[in-house]
Amino acid sequence: MPGRFLPLLCLSGPFACAAAASATGMERLPVTPFAALPADVRHPESLTVDPASGEVYVGTFDAREPASSRNNQLLRFDADGRLLAQRSFGATPLTGIGFFKGKLYVLNFGASTLQRLDAAFTATSPIEDLATFAALAPAAPPPRPIANPDGSQDLVTYGSQGFPAINGLVFDRTGALYVSDSFQGAIYRIAQAATCTPCHVEVFARDPLLATTGALPFGANGLAFNADESILYINNAGDGRVLRRRMPQGDIEILADGVYGADGLLFHQGLLWVAANQIDTLVALDERGRVRHRAGDFLGVTADGAPRGLLFPAASAVQGHRMIVANLALPLTPAVGDEWEEDVTRWNLMQFDLPDPPPPAP
Repeated sequence: MPGRFLPLLCLSGPFACAAAASATGMERLPVTPFAALPADVRHPESLTVDPASGEVYVGTFDAREPASSRNNQLLRFDADGRLLAQRSFGATPLTGIGFFKGKLYVLNFGASTLQRLDAAFTATSPIEDLATFAALAPAAPPPRPIANPDGSQDLVTYGSQGFPAINGLVFDRTGALYVSDSFQGAIYRIAQAATCTPCHVEVFARDPLLATTGALPFGANGLAFNADESILYINNAGDGRVLRRRMPQGDIEILADGVYGADGLLFHQGLLWVAANQIDTLVALDERGRVRHRAGDFLGVTADGAPRGLLFPAASAVQGHRMIVANLALPLTPAVGDEWEEDVTRWNLMQFDLPDPPPPAP
């Protein structure tokens, strides 16, 4: 989800000085265009892929005012980036989407609802409501104590109006669906999401580390499991952190700091790919939190109004031996002229070749 305020700084911790490629010997992986969205569709926020066909699915986060000006869409591209179909969602922005057993699962952020439709959808395919998310009591997680280097202690207190900001999702092998809530600092679980109608939403985790007081007001965001599903990884976008919880009953811990605007999250071949939307790049972390690769840079806006490189990347998906990336390119501040996103008039998806997987840990 959205956010773009801070430059990347060299900080202490797992992400320390990751920008200094000369110090690590790493080179950025170059990105190239994959597909352009239709001319009247903007802000691609979520991505998923059918692993069998390679078809790419995109959900949009068009939150313009007035709401009548919005044109939210679910898009379907073939494996080579040709548009096959689009399904209108009108005024309600979409966040996480997922592919599971021939169906697409969509987090309708504007309606606070989990929805489902056929993966081979058309413009008129029916949309099924599966579950509605509601305000929690209390609306915010408990305060978080922070020990300072000088021996003092702060107590961060969170507030919430009780809006369920459903954002990221991930399935496990059993068909259970996990969903993040960026405003209420929670992770939900829906057992057997592929077969339940209606579905029961349970609170799986509630923790102050899932909330934020950062300039970017989105806490818990992208979700991903490791290979054997013994760990659930969670991005906190506002805090710029990657978190983890050992399944099923572990505490939530900090894996990596300084990943500014940690948005979409994907685990692939031993690496956690984090869409760092505030620094216009994808960062690949190993399971110890060390940076192994960085992909993409913002290189300007083309003459036809499309981002060159990455601009506010929000999500990624693996298609064979390449990664597809969504350029959300969403201006946030009310000021005029301070964001490159203001110059974008045509939104796009980018791609890059995946590097070789890292060797097994000793």
